[in-house]
Amino acid sequence: MSCEAIGALLTAFILVSRSGSSRTVDFWDWFLGFRLLTDFLVLIVSVKWQKELFKAVEIDTTQPPYVFKCQLYDLTGVPPDRQKIMVKGGLLKDDADWSTLGVKEGQKLMMMGTADEIIKAPDKGPVFMEDLPEEEQVISLGHSAGLFNLGNTCYMNSTVQCLHSVPELKSALIKYSHTGRSNEVDQTSHMLTIATRDLFNELDKSVKPVAPMQFWMVLRKKYPQFGQMHNNYFMQQDAEECWTQLLYTLSQSLRSPGSSENPDAVKAIFGVDLVSRVHCQESGEESSETESVYSLKCHISHEVNHLHEGLKHGLKSELEKNSPSLGRSAIYLKESRINGLPRYLTIQFVRFFWKRESNQKAKILRKVDYPLELDVYDLCSDDLRKKLDGPRQILRDEEGKKLGLKTSGKGSTLKDDDVKMSEAAGSSNGNGEPSNSTSDQGAEPEKETQVTGVYDLVAVLTHKGRSADSGHYVAWVKQESGKWIEYDDDNPIPQREEDITKLSGGGDWHMAYICMYKARVVPK
Repeated sequence: MSCEAIGALLTAFILVSRSGSSRTVDFWDWFLGFRLLTDFLVLIVSVKWQKELFKAVEIDTTQPPYVFKCQLYDLTGVPPDRQKIMVKGGLLKDDADWSTLGVKEGQKLMMMGTADEIIKAPDKGPVFMEDLPEEEQVISLGHSAGLFNLGNTCYMNSTVQCLHSVPELKSALIKYSHTGRSNEVDQTSHMLTIATRDLFNELDKSVKPVAPMQFWMVLRKKYPQFGQMHNNYFMQQDAEECWTQLLYTLSQSLRSPGSSENPDAVKAIFGVDLVSRVHCQESGEESSETESVYSLKCHISHEVNHLHEGLKHGLKSELEKNSPSLGRSAIYLKESRINGLPRYLTIQFVRFFWKRESNQKAKILRKVDYPLELDVYDLCSDDLRKKLDGPRQILRDEEGKKLGLKTSGKGSTLKDDDVKMSEAAGSSNGNGEPSNSTSDQGAEPEKETQVTGVYDLVAVLTHKGRSADSGHYVAWVKQESGKWIEYDDDNPIPQREEDITKLSGGGDWHMAYICMYKARVVPK
């Protein structure tokens, strides 16, 4: 029966009840009659869905079929838009008229459709960051803790943060024996090495800023110049001097027998081998020299606008020494070439010089650009270039594959999945030859790798101010995730990579003083 028919019947019933018929219709009679009419408005049906049968499902024919579908959604979990219900003439539509569908009382309807996935309650409730163990909080944050400034110690804090980012150095320190000090290492060097190891370990496990009291105390004991005071305050010091002295101490300690599998751990990580031609134009004398240094110098002059130009200037110098053939002092020109590359290439911008007028270190503010990717191939000796040619070809082939280019095939005899640039694999010795290393957990030895002469920027130590003995030092360190963090003492601040190369100088803002690059290596 349609809604219109039911409405007409109800109207007739009311009119009859108001007429003067032989029998008086009281309220209860009217109510029972109304119930009789409304029974026509609701149908009771059953619904078959998959293997289930839902009995006694009501259809309110005064409502559109969409309401019926919502009822079925509550029963089956199948959303209305996925329900396919078979009725006379095809599928039940959301806005169909029940009176035209021929649905009868007690009829069985068939429904098809896929239910929504039931969301299960989690086995464990939500865990908040502050409730995690501190070591797990460090992993979640993606960077280690900052260091409290103990009174003009930003030079020390920035140095520590940069060196702390070198996994190979941390690995060598972990292997250093607490009690097995060699007779070749003095007590204060041993204590400073232990303090460095412990501080690195504390930074790795802490979310809150760390107070490097023990490290600072031992550093001052080993190198008293860092304990200089003025007006009862500790004086600002040169970060490059702190960097150099700390690395020198670690190189002595970690070279000790039994301290590490690599007897020259620090040299393998940071050591740059140089071969130099020393020539005197006046006498015609010529000789060659070799040396190992832990950093290259970028000399700054009015001609230098880029790091590469400054490095070329830094590899040339004039010496005054005694000439055997002349019997007196003479000027010698020293021209150096890189003959062995390290895992990490450290470059110092020579920004400070001694100013006699003011009797202090003055600062060169000139802007010197530096790249995120540095290639030092043209600064290498002929012998080293020959050793680099093969690995560089592998590197070019791999980069070509990423761009969809055809490879040359030269020197590319490795399997495709082995020819990968690995910024975290292995290390190489000073001559660019491959070397093996073993992980801290005693896992399988890593694949042999070769340096390519290409380096990626991973840390920048900046100085803000006009003098090396004043101002402020900050470390900018690239994390394993690829994100950059500015370590301003106890305050780590995320930074964008494109902003890192803007620390090139030219004003009173932070400018690069030390850059550390990581070798891009390929499997042997």
